[in-house]
Amino acid sequence: MVALAIIAAALGVPTTASAAVVPAPTTATLVSANPADATPHARDGETRAFAQVGNTVFVGGSFTQLRQTASSAWITQRYLFAYDRTTGTMSTTFLPVLDGAVNTLIAGPGGTLIVGGAFKNVNGVSRKNLVALNPSTGAIIDSWVGRSDGGTVRDLALSGNWLYVAGAFNWLNGTAHVGLGRLNATTGAIDPSFSIDATVGRHSTTSYVWTIDVAPDGNTLVVGGNFTLVNDLPRNQMALVDVSGTPTVLDWSSDKFVAPCASPATFVHYVQDVKFGGDGSWFVVGTNGGAGWPSAYCDALVRFETAARGSGQLATWVDFTGNDTITSVEVADNVIYLGGHFRWLNNPNASDKAGNGAIDRLGIAAVTPATGMPVNWNPRRSGSASMPAGTTAWGSSVPVLWRGSDGLYFGHNSDGMGDEYHGRLGMFPLAGGRTIAPKNPPSATSGNLYVSTASGTVAKVPFDGTALGTATTVSQPAYTAAGATWRVDDRIYWSHTVAGTPTGSRIDVSLFNGGAIGSPWEASGYNDWYNPALLTGAFFLDGRLYYTRTGANSLFYRYFEIDGNYLGATEFTLPSTGQNWSGVRGMAWVNGRIVYGATDGNLRSVAFDPTAAPAAVVSGATGFVVSTATPELSWSTPSTFFSVE
Repeated sequence: MVALAIIAAALGVPTTASAAVVPAPTTATLVSANPADATPHARDGETRAFAQVGNTVFVGGSFTQLRQTASSAWITQRYLFAYDRTTGTMSTTFLPVLDGAVNTLIAGPGGTLIVGGAFKNVNGVSRKNLVALNPSTGAIIDSWVGRSDGGTVRDLALSGNWLYVAGAFNWLNGTAHVGLGRLNATTGAIDPSFSIDATVGRHSTTSYVWTIDVAPDGNTLVVGGNFTLVNDLPRNQMALVDVSGTPTVLDWSSDKFVAPCASPATFVHYVQDVKFGGDGSWFVVGTNGGAGWPSAYCDALVRFETAARGSGQLATWVDFTGNDTITSVEVADNVIYLGGHFRWLNNPNASDKAGNGAIDRLGIAAVTPATGMPVNWNPRRSGSASMPAGTTAWGSSVPVLWRGSDGLYFGHNSDGMGDEYHGRLGMFPLAGGRTIAPKNPPSATSGNLYVSTASGTVAKVPFDGTALGTATTVSQPAYTAAGATWRVDDRIYWSHTVAGTPTGSRIDVSLFNGGAIGSPWEASGYNDWYNPALLTGAFFLDGRLYYTRTGANSLFYRYFEIDGNYLGATEFTLPSTGQNWSGVRGMAWVNGRIVYGATDGNLRSVAFDPTAAPAAVVSGATGFVVSTATPELSWSTPSTFFSVE
C-alpha cells in the first residue's frame, strides 16, 4: 500500500508526493462472501457484461454454451442470454442470435436492452457493434438507430438520457468519432455537440478507448484506454471530460500512465477499468502491466480526486499487488471491489511473491475507499474439491464486476469462486452480507489518560484536555510486556513482547471499557513481519496508525484497517516544524491534539492537523507542557492511551 498524501516513504517503496485530501472511512455494506447457488453456468470464453431489466438478468460475453446446473446438458446460446434473478432459470424466450462477442450491456430507457460488442449481425440483420433489443423477446428495436461503423464497442455508460459509447472505432452513426461518442439513449441518434476524440495509440498501435464511467451527477466522464491524445491534448491512457455543458477535455493528466510497464508489446495500455465513487468526488483505476512502478502505476489499484486539476496528478493512494493484474473494479455501498488474477494486495515490497505486508486475496477482493486497504472479505477465486469435468478453477481474468439490485455479479474466464463451481459467472448476494462501521479513538474532550507504571499496573489519570487530575493505580494483569498502545472504539491495540514470534513482538488486541483490560489476542497473522516493539508511541485516527519509533526524529504513519486489523506495508513521514519526536514516549489523540510523554517524564500537548500536508501537520509552537514528571508519576513509557472511561 502506497499513499501519495504525504511526502516521504521508507522501506524501499516509492517516495511519495503530496495531495490535499485525507479521506476518512465511512459506513460501508459488504455483500456476502458466499456466491448464490442458483446462477447458471457458461462453458467457455468469458463473461464480460451484466444488466438487469425488471426481474431479468442479462449476461454478455464470448461464451457459446450454457447450462442450468452442474449436471445439466450443455445448450448452445452464443454471446448473450438472460435468466430470472430470483430463480436463476434461463429464459427460453430471450434468444437473440449474434455473430460476435458482447462486451457491454445497458438497461436503456423504456425497458430496452442496449448491447455493445464485436458483432456485425443480430437476428440475421446488419447491426454493427450496437443494437437495442426487446428484453422479453430478444427482437431488434428497429427505431433505435445507434451504430458503430466498424471496429468494436468496448464500453457503454448511461447518464440520464445520454448514452456514452467507447471502443475501437472511427465512426458512429456515419459521423466521424474516434474512440468516443454520445448518443440519445432513447433513439440512438448521435449527439453532434459531443466532439471528443481519443487518438494516437501507444507504441505505434491503433488507438481505442477501453473503459469509461460517468460521475453520479452526470457532469464528469472518466476515460481510459490506448491513446496519447484527447482532442490533440496530451492525455496518456487517462482523461477527464466535462460533460455538464458543451463537452470539454478537463485540465487533468497524470504522468504515471506514460511510462511502459514490463512489456509494451503485451501491455500496450495498462488502464483496465475505471469507476467513480458513490458521490463522484473520486474515482478508482485498476491496472495490469507487470513491473514498472514507481515510475508507472502498473498492476495496481489507485484512487484520484475528481476535482483535482493540472498535469502530473498523483493518486491519493495506491495499492500494489506485487505484479499481478487487476482487470475490473466496481464501487458500491462505500466498498471498492476488484477482480483479476492477483494473489495479494498491500504488496509493494515484492514482485511475483508475497512481500512484507502482503495480504492474501486470490483474484477477488474488497477494499476501503479511504485507504485502499483490504477489508475482511476473502471468497477467493477457487473451486470446490469436486469440480465438474472439463472445468478450471483459475483463469487469467475477471472482466466484469457489477453491482445489481441484489448483489455483486462477477464474470470471469474460469469456473471456480468461493470454493464452489460457478462456470464463467455468478453473484455474491447482498443478503448475508454485513455492515462495516468506521471506528476511531474517543472524540470526547475529557476522560482519562492511562500510562503503564510497571508490568501489569497502570496509572489512571483524569484529563480535561489541558490539566490532569489525581492519579489512581490500577492492577491490569493481562497488560504485561506492553509497549506502544492505541485506543480504538471498545478496545486497545498494543505492542506485546511475545517469545517465539517472528520479530519478538506482535500487535495484540484487548477489549477495554474502563475496567479490566481483557486477555490479549493477536490482531492478525498478516502483521507478523512487523516489529511493534520499535514504536515509542502511537495513536489511531481515520484509518491511519500514527507513530514515532526508536532511532528516528519524525512522525510517521501507516494505514491500519480495523476490519481485519491489517497493517499497511508502507511507512510515510509527515512534515512538522519545531517538534522533537525522538524523545517521545507514549502518545494519544485527544480532541485534535497529540498528547505525549517524553524521556524527561513530562507530559505535553501539541496541535495536530493531518490535512495540512504538505505543510507541517504539527508545529512545535502550538505545544505546551501539561504536567512535569513527579516521583510518583513519570510520562516516559510508550504504554500510554486515552479513554473516556
